[in-house]
Order: sequence, then C-alpha cells, then structure tokens
Amino acid sequence: MKRAPLLASLTLSTIGLSSLALSPAVMAHAVLVKAAPPVGGTVSASPSDIRITFSEGVEPRFSKILVAGADGHAVETGAASVDPSNPAILIVPLKTALQPGAYKVTWHAVSVDTHATQGNFSFTVKP
Repeated sequence: MKRAPLLASLTLSTIGLSSLALSPAVMAHAVLVKAAPPVGGTVSASPSDIRITFSEGVEPRFSKILVAGADGHAVETGAASVDPSNPAILIVPLKTALQPGAYKVTWHAVSVDTHATQGNFSFTVKP
C-alpha cells in the first residue's frame, strides 16, 4: 500500500522537473541580438540592406523590417528574407541609397515557434 504514494510522488517530481527543463525553450521569443547598421550607431555610407540577428530563427513570410527617414517618410525596401546559413538573421534590401541623416528601423518578427515580437532602433548615415 505504501508503494502507490511513493510512485505518485516520483511521477509528479519527474513531471515537475521535466517542465522546468523545457520551460526556457517553450517560453523563448525572438529578441534582437544585434543589427547592421548597429543600434544607435553611425555608418559612413548607406548600407545596401538592413540585417537584424535574433536570438532564434524567424519566419520571413510573417516578419518585416520598415525603415523611415527623420521626416517620417518610408524608405522603399525589398522583400524580407533570412540568411540561408542562419535563419536567425532577417534581411531586407534597400531599393535606393540612403541620404545622410537619421533613420528609424521598426521591426516585427515571428519566430519559428510562432511567437511575435517587435521593436525599433535608430541609426545615422554620416554626411
């Protein structure tokens, strides 16, 4: 009779420990790790694209990067894609060269586990 409570305790302990071990993976979201141009940085020339590295892979069909000048006007970009060698890097090509000035990048990313995150950062193109 004492075996049943012991077995139940061991089973519950195993389930509890398993859920703790899995929780970081289950609760993970794609967060910005680095960007090119760098967050808050200054570049000497217009970049040809914007690249954001996330903490995990993202789905380019459901993710986007928008770029706007200091005047708020949108910069024309191409379709978002991921780096073939690293699906955590979201890339959007710029269709025209950026003029010197400040720019705001707004991003929305859907990770491979379907969690959505968003954010923004600024950078400057040096005159």
